[in-house]
Parts: sequence; C-alpha cells; structure tokens
Amino acid sequence: MTSDDDLAVEDDNADYVTFDMADERYAFPMSRVQEIIRMPAVVKVPLGPPALEGLANLRGRVLPVVSLRECCSMPQAGHDETTRVIVVDGGVPLGFVVDRVASVISIDPSAMEPADDVQSTVRSDVLVGVIKVDGGGMTSVLDVDRLVGSQFDGLAEAAASREVTGATRPSVGTSADQDDEAENDDTLELVSFAVQGQEYALPIDQVQEIVQAPESVSHVPNAGSRVLGVIDLRGRLLPVVSMRRVFGLPVTPLEPQNRIVVVSLDGGVVGVVMDTVREVLRVPHQLVAPLPGFMAGDGRKSEVESVCRLEDGKRLVSVLSVNRMFDSPEVRSEIAEHQDREEGPGMAEEQADDGRGDEELFVVFRLDDEEYAVDVDAVQEIIRVPEALIRVPRSFDFVEGLVNLRGTVLPVVDLRTRLGLPRSERDERQRIVVLIIGGVRTGFIVDSVAEVGRIGRHVLEPAPRLSAEQARVVSRVANLPEQKRMLLLVQVDQLLAADEAAELECAVHEAADVLEPV
Repeated sequence: MTSDDDLAVEDDNADYVTFDMADERYAFPMSRVQEIIRMPAVVKVPLGPPALEGLANLRGRVLPVVSLRECCSMPQAGHDETTRVIVVDGGVPLGFVVDRVASVISIDPSAMEPADDVQSTVRSDVLVGVIKVDGGGMTSVLDVDRLVGSQFDGLAEAAASREVTGATRPSVGTSADQDDEAENDDTLELVSFAVQGQEYALPIDQVQEIVQAPESVSHVPNAGSRVLGVIDLRGRLLPVVSMRRVFGLPVTPLEPQNRIVVVSLDGGVVGVVMDTVREVLRVPHQLVAPLPGFMAGDGRKSEVESVCRLEDGKRLVSVLSVNRMFDSPEVRSEIAEHQDREEGPGMAEEQADDGRGDEELFVVFRLDDEEYAVDVDAVQEIIRVPEALIRVPRSFDFVEGLVNLRGTVLPVVDLRTRLGLPRSERDERQRIVVLIIGGVRTGFIVDSVAEVGRIGRHVLEPAPRLSAEQARVVSRVANLPEQKRMLLLVQVDQLLAADEAAELECAVHEAADVLEPV
C-alpha cells in the first residue's frame, strides 16, 4: 500500500518516462532518470542476483545493467533494435533493460491513483501508483528504490561507503603466504614458453609482464634483422624482438596464441615474441642443474644457463638468461638504436624503473568468455591440467579432485562451478592457477590464462555490491574502455569459506600417501 507521503513526493514530479514491457505500459519519475541508452555490451558477473545482466562501461563508469522483466517476475524476452536501458539514480547509477521506451509525459496530479486501487500483473510492492490515460488506458508507475532494494540490497550503502572511505585496496595476502616464504626461498620461480616446439623458461624476476601479441607490429625502416618493429604498450613504444630470430629459426606470422614477454635490458624494456607461454613454475633448486661446461660455447647454447628436470626427468626445461639472450653486440646495437630513434631522450631512464609505481600486476584468465584477474603475488604457479584427477568422495561439488604436484598433494577446484557458472569440457587451453587459501595450496581450473599485465590503480574501483557473496569474491573492477575490456578482480582469500578450506585440508592429509607424482 502506498502512503500519502509517497504520493506527495510524486505530486511534485509530474513528468514521467514511459516504456513498454510484455505489451503493458509502465513509467519511472523523470526526476530519477539520468539517461536512456541502447543495450550495451555487458560483462557477466558471477554470484550476482538473477536479474543482473552484467556490467557495462558508460563513458568510463561501471554501470550494473539489470532486467526489469526479471525484477517484476515477468517472462524473459530477447533483445532487439527497440530494446533500451533506462539509467536511473538508485544510490549509484543503475540501468534497467526495458522492451521499448515510449515517451515523456506530463500529468496532472489528480490523474494518479494509489497502487492498491488497481489490479496489475506486476508485484504491488514495486508499484507507486497508476496514471489514468484518456480513453481508459493505464500506465503503472514503478518505485525505483524498491526495485533496487528488492534485487541489490546494499547497493546504495556501498556507494555511500565508497564516498566516505575511498576505493581502498583489499588485502590479498594471508598468513599462509608468510609461512611459505622460507619454502619459496628454496625454489626457482620460472615462466615457461615454447619456441619451435621446444620448452624454455625465464626466471620470473626477469619478466616485467606478459601480453598478448597484437595482430601486427609496426615495422620501422632500416631496423635490424632481429627487431620486428614497435607496438604501443599503454602509451609507451615497446621495441619487439623475435625469439625465433634470436635463435636463428624461421619467423612465422603473428597468431592469437603468441605472447610478448616484456623483459628489462640495459636501462630499457624489450618485448620478446614467444610461440606460446605455457606455465608459471615453482621448481625446487635440487631439480635445477647448471648447463655442463663443455656445452657452454658460442652461439645458441650459451643462452641457456641451467636445465630443470621435471616429471622424473621426462621433461627438461632450458632456463635462459636475458643477458645471454641478447649477448650478441649486433642484437644490443639494433635494440639500442631502435630505442634511441623511437623513444627519444629520457625515455630509457623512465623505463629503467621497473617498480610497479602506480600500477598493479595481475594474472588475467578467462571463464565463460569473460576476463578475471588475481594479484600476481597471490599466484604460486600455473600448470597444465593433468589427464586424470583422483576424486574426493563426499566433497563439495566444485572439487574436481587431487593431484600430486612434485610431492605435494594439490586439491583442484573447478572455478566455473565455484562461481555458479556452467561446467565445460576439458581442452588444451585450460590451466590450473595455484593459490594458497586458508593455509592450503589449492589449484583452480580456468578456461585459459590470457596474460600477466600491469593495470593502473586509477582504473581500479570497487565492484558494485550486487550480492553479499559477489561483493566478497569479486571485490574490484578494472574498467578499460579504451581497450573495450572490463576485468573482474577476484579476492583470493574469499574463494573458499573456512569450513571448505578445512575440509580440503583433511582430504589432502588423507590422500598424501596415495597419489603418485605428476
């Protein structure tokens, strides 16, 4: 039932935006409508309410877009050329998807009747009143605040909190991370990649970031034979070198699976094109042996400084040194000449600072055609999904099983299932991202790992509070309109509840003596 105070508010707002849904006409007070737009591209958010269609970029702002049909318990319908999104002020901007926008009307206050006097197909608790139209028609006026509150409890509170406290960065570390520091000191962290079918690796501290190769590289006249050209990396020109050319192998056209590994070299940065980037490895030092002295001669062999013996020696990974890779005076001369010509004075000094500054480093991965990211400091390693996993009886439905990762039992979670997304068939692109949660090293299966990239803190903002669980798990959003991308930043320590982490730990201890190493 609508009170006299409610109607008094509407009496002061005689202008309404009318729209259609399911062949019925409805309206919002014009004072609550910010703008009307066409249906935008949206990024789907897991763990949100059923009405949420996704997040859209509205001129640099993150806009939650919701189905008004779903909010009003109506049958869903597809979008077409007449579909519109009415952006309202619901504490923070919120877009409601409607079938069609009709017009803007002005009414006499006496034309409004209370909602309880009229039968309607929508729920009465989101109805303010009904406008009587000449000819016997009616237009139902919906309550913006009740619509928002019915689906997005706490959305306005989150906006108020952001204004007071600012966009603070949630903690990604855990006490378990600190407990593992001693163990990490005895391991070598590597990024492995493939060139001409052979597996190589670079120490992770020599890698600034990893980005997907563009469709093409801008060639530079009179550039050396090893320098492919230059690309734009967030406003800076990055010289790009072909690893194949450094190795003296035939160069192939750039393909979607190619990655550019950005490394530091002599006060600047260089991008190195790899065929594919495979994994992030954390290898015990006892499995790493220096290259035998008689093999360390001139040419290509000198680029390898050690070899990792994995999978009981069945898999050998050659560890390269950036300095040895570009030890040739010709290569260094080509890169230096290119940097001087393209970057201008002072740029090398700016690039020499490889600290993160006002940027954060993330591992970006994909789930169900959307991009997610986790802080690189939270990632232990990234490995391929083994052919078989040992099932855990009477466990959570999102637990895929256990594997023995170099002597450590690793529980593996299907991240799609954990986030309420449909499962997918296994394929070669899937990877396991290994994190530490609640003191337990846990692997999460993702559709693919896209890149390791830097994101400016100025584009990071708190994710809209669309549901309590979503707000805990997807804590922030990186809005990148220039790239037509939006990354959902996952809060690692919220992926598993305390009881879930404890149950996984018990399963790990029970299986410790059963699994064979993989």
